[in-house]
Amino acid sequence: MSAEDKYDIVIIGGGAAGLSAALLLGRARRRVAVVDAGQPRNVRAEHIHGYLTRDGVPPARFLEVAREEVRSYGVELVDAIAQEVRPDRCVQLTDGRLLTARQIILATGLKDVLPEIEGADQRWGRGLFQCPYCHGWEHQDRALAVLGTGESSVQQALLVRQFSTDVTLFTHGMEGLDGQAADALASRGVKVVEGRVRALVGGSGSLAGVRMGNGDLHACEALFYEPDATVDTSIVQVPECRTDENGCVSTDQTGRTSVDGVWAVGNAADPAAQVITAAGDAYRLAVAVNAALIDDDVAAATGQLRQCVVQGS
Repeated sequence: MSAEDKYDIVIIGGGAAGLSAALLLGRARRRVAVVDAGQPRNVRAEHIHGYLTRDGVPPARFLEVAREEVRSYGVELVDAIAQEVRPDRCVQLTDGRLLTARQIILATGLKDVLPEIEGADQRWGRGLFQCPYCHGWEHQDRALAVLGTGESSVQQALLVRQFSTDVTLFTHGMEGLDGQAADALASRGVKVVEGRVRALVGGSGSLAGVRMGNGDLHACEALFYEPDATVDTSIVQVPECRTDENGCVSTDQTGRTSVDGVWAVGNAADPAAQVITAAGDAYRLAVAVNAALIDDDVAAATGQLRQCVVQGS
């Protein structure tokens, strides 16, 4: 292995979390590599929202600026796919390269699992959305709806009601509504349509309606849905790394995983993290990672000093 393949930190994932951590660690004069497969979770979204000073910026532009910033501090951007984190803290890339790191940060994000509904894949981020805070404003006062997946869908429908008086909850994957939930929805004028959704209809990249299994068509210009999301193990394998009930990487409060020298941040560890929170969490984690490296530096230097004293005595 060549010297240029050895780093203080290798970050797997070049989204908001990975690049935020890289920025701080680069400024701390650490040798950092960011391995990025170029498949961001929000690739289909038209804009980022809720990120102060970056509200409305297209995700591609956000990443372009972020990559320019981290490069200015000597961070190396490796356009490749990480295959495995080995026990010897080597990151195996699918092209055969090995990157050795003193510490490794997993910022791989999550893979959204879309519903098995005709048209869902084509309209994800273009009419089918996850977050009302991110897309509600742009679709205010239109025909909006929520695709029911569980108990939390009732709260999502009540949230969507803030953006329009025309809101429908399609029960779809829900087992049913109890009296309290039904009363809450009725009090806010949210319509409830029983049955499973068969297809999303509309133009290319847009949504006009929802077709039910019985053939009924309901007008709808934006459908909100809470997708299942799991860590995409096809991105990178980390043997012995524990995950939680959500499929995310388990960490302690600082971001340490169950594998020594491996950390996790962003959606890889928190499925609810938005872009701005993922970036903030990554800043905090980067401070902890750098502190761990300082401890290692001190231990190594102390060991060398003692060895010199022994040899000189």
